[in-house]
Amino acid sequence: MSKEETAASTSTMKTALSENMLFGMGNPLLDISAVVDKDFLDKFGLKPNDQILAEDKHKALFEEIVKRNKVEYHAGGSTQNSVKIAQWMLQKPHKVATFFGCIGKDDFGKILKKKAEEAHVDAHYYEQTEEPTGTCAACITGDNRSLVANLAAANCYKKEKHLDLDSNWELVEKAKVYYIAEAATFAKELGFETDDIAVIAHKTQNLPKENAKRQRLVVFTQGKDDTVATVGDKVTMFPVLDIDQNDIVDTNGAGDAFVGGFLFALVQEQSLEECIRAGHYAANVIIRRVGCTFPEKPDFH
Repeated sequence: MSKEETAASTSTMKTALSENMLFGMGNPLLDISAVVDKDFLDKFGLKPNDQILAEDKHKALFEEIVKRNKVEYHAGGSTQNSVKIAQWMLQKPHKVATFFGCIGKDDFGKILKKKAEEAHVDAHYYEQTEEPTGTCAACITGDNRSLVANLAAANCYKKEKHLDLDSNWELVEKAKVYYIAEAATFAKELGFETDDIAVIAHKTQNLPKENAKRQRLVVFTQGKDDTVATVGDKVTMFPVLDIDQNDIVDTNGAGDAFVGGFLFALVQEQSLEECIRAGHYAANVIIRRVGCTFPEKPDFH
């Protein structure tokens, strides 16, 4: 293929993309990162390298970390991270990714809306006053991060007051690819009685399915081990990208990043192999950085 044909092909691929083609729905959190001291961890009973859900004793932490420290804000929450990364890899057009979730009518909610806008995600939040906007504090000490998540408003989503509105449902209908929930560990819940990830993937693939016209695709990531994918009766293992252990800064966003890269390729109707290659690329970028953050532009070819 000549350079001109390649350019034309790339151009065609980009013009085929339009706003709201990718739809995500989940728990939005405002990520708040700050360097803190040991006294701060001790005050709230935190371990230097841990991730927990906030209890009553942690409620004051979120305001205090903002008052006492220089903080960075990012639009977070697992699903929102994934669609944000997909949009970053797509670059343009903006707002290919849509996101629905619930926030509070408060200052953190205003910041979250601004951060989602900066990420060029078309976020439509259900806003309520019962609970504050969900937050995740990343308390950084040296190379360690102690994560404290307060779901709060994220748990207050009301379908009939948001999803069922005509203007919002139109956005759902515009989408070609939907990402609603993170992959769960099915084996124990469904009594598969095996630890073999390939067998689990195959059994999951064969679970009852409403739409018989399309085969189910199952993808499991395993950190540094091979990614496992099944289509039909075929189970395929995909090696992840090599990385020097010294280059790994933070693995917390790796799973969200993989999904984001995968969705980037899927929304363009690319092959399974290409979707997984894009997922591995995104995860490889994110684990070299603090938090689920990324450089200005991707370098994916």
